[in-house]
Amino acid sequence: MAADRIRRMTFASVYPLYVTKVERKGRTEAEVRQVITWLTGYDDAGLDRTAADGTDLETFFDEAPAMNPNASLITGVICGHRVEEIEDPLMRRIRWMDKLVDELARGKKMTSILRGSTA
Repeated sequence: MAADRIRRMTFASVYPLYVTKVERKGRTEAEVRQVITWLTGYDDAGLDRTAADGTDLETFFDEAPAMNPNASLITGVICGHRVEEIEDPLMRRIRWMDKLVDELARGKKMTSILRGSTA
């Protein structure tokens, strides 16, 4: 049931939470956008559009322009679950995004967060 609730959440409802989380730790909204862009392939206009349209997380990931092939390198624990062990592909993608934002808030270097990439 919790998974269904998470699937229906809108990108617009979680995005400001991500920004608030990282800004409290001295990081920026631009960095949040950079990690989400790296993961999903959305550009700034695409992120703004999905937020304005009220796109739910399931649609957000289904319509992602290009999921990063290195996303499978995202490992670790988020919300008490190992992301690499999550079987549901959508929930894994959502947790990947959570994990990237969490790493950003914890102060990791951007090259480490982006799994060696600079963009």
